[in-house]
Amino acid sequence: MKEKVEKALQKIKPMLQADGGDVELIDVTKDGIVKVRLTGACGGCPMSMMTLKLGIEKMLKEEIPELKEVVTV
Repeated sequence: MKEKVEKALQKIKPMLQADGGDVELIDVTKDGIVKVRLTGACGGCPMSMMTLKLGIEKMLKEEIPELKEVVTV
């Protein structure tokens, strides 16, 4: 499952990088929780939770429906 998530994140990264940010995959748990770290401009952005939930989580769940949640660490 980790490989699927990494592949899906590669599609999301260019959008974040265009704004000076990025996302790093930390772990995917057995129960479908994806742990990521937002870096660059995304790391300190006040809108980062919206980016995480409405952007990254939504796109990952569309590609990998068995995922439950995306959280930042």
